[in-house]
Amino acid sequence: MASSSPLFRPLRVRSLELANRIVMSPMTRSYSIDGVPGDDVAAYYRRRAEGGTGLIVTEGVAVDHPTAVDNPRVPRMHGAAALAGWRRVVDEVHAAGGRIVPQLWHVGPLWGAMSAVDPALKPMRPSGSWGTPGVTSYSADYVARASRPTEAMTEQDIADVISAYARGAAAAAEVGFDGIALHGGHGYLLDSFLWEGTNTRTDAWGGDLERRTRFPAAVVEAVRAEIGDDLPIVFRFSQHKQQNYTARIAETPDELKVILGALVEAGVDILDASIRRFDTPAFEGSDLSLAGWAKQLTGVTTMAVGSVGIGKSLRESRISGSAPVDDNIPELERRLGSGEFDLIAVGRLHLADPALATTLRAGGPLPAFDREIHEASLT
Repeated sequence: MASSSPLFRPLRVRSLELANRIVMSPMTRSYSIDGVPGDDVAAYYRRRAEGGTGLIVTEGVAVDHPTAVDNPRVPRMHGAAALAGWRRVVDEVHAAGGRIVPQLWHVGPLWGAMSAVDPALKPMRPSGSWGTPGVTSYSADYVARASRPTEAMTEQDIADVISAYARGAAAAAEVGFDGIALHGGHGYLLDSFLWEGTNTRTDAWGGDLERRTRFPAAVVEAVRAEIGDDLPIVFRFSQHKQQNYTARIAETPDELKVILGALVEAGVDILDASIRRFDTPAFEGSDLSLAGWAKQLTGVTTMAVGSVGIGKSLRESRISGSAPVDDNIPELERRLGSGEFDLIAVGRLHLADPALATTLRAGGPLPAFDREIHEASLT
């Protein structure tokens, strides 16, 4: 690959300086015992920094709320031991010349999807609903349990969660992270306010699209107030939900502009458009990707993701046990070079090859990806 490739152009967003446009996408690992990232976690991220990746976005990290995540092996961003663990991670990545941001996470309506939970605890759901029926990979048993209505979030619940995000962001900044990422897609809590399937409120937090955007925007505002002006905020959004793969938060570009515009006004610097394939058209009548529309509608830095170098969807790969290499790098370079989006996040190939950025700079070949490689790379 030529050194003039748009993949290897530097980028600056607030105080964050990146050597290239390649990002390690967030991927849940469940290797942090009792929520504390250990030396193995630090080594895992350091290997990707040593491999030349411009920016690492960590796996989802629990904010300080009782129902933020339902797996005790998911890392958290609270407690002395966990923060000390993250400080080791950050130090290791920085020592290798990398940059890293944590993806703060609250699973919201999907509380109980990963493991058994305390039934006495209340899942955070805007209106008490798990979501409208649709195509999902969850088992029928879990869907039946999750679909039982629960109590809607109260004003106190909303205030408590906003505060939890703010505390998590402040802790991450204190640890030394280079920015803050918020998971606002895939049907999790922030996204569940945006989606009509989970937000049927009629108060100030629901109703029309502007009011459904108010909660995630309030979280962004609280995070910005805590971390100040230097660190960038990355916000992941999606059309699809885990509850319903065909769901959408915006049927038109104008609707998407309402959502993204409010988030940017609240303090978002980088919009992370999550989709299964980075080059899939987002709306009829245009070949612009979701990240491309985000860029066109807001003018801020945007990040694409989805099946870079992979010929099958993640679901298809899981079924077959492997995914063939797909040489879509030229198309990626074309879109990146034209300014359609600014960053490209890569997940599975970063598992298969920790030095993926170096491999791409050298012209390949792209690594294969299968279950054995996946399992080996997580440890």
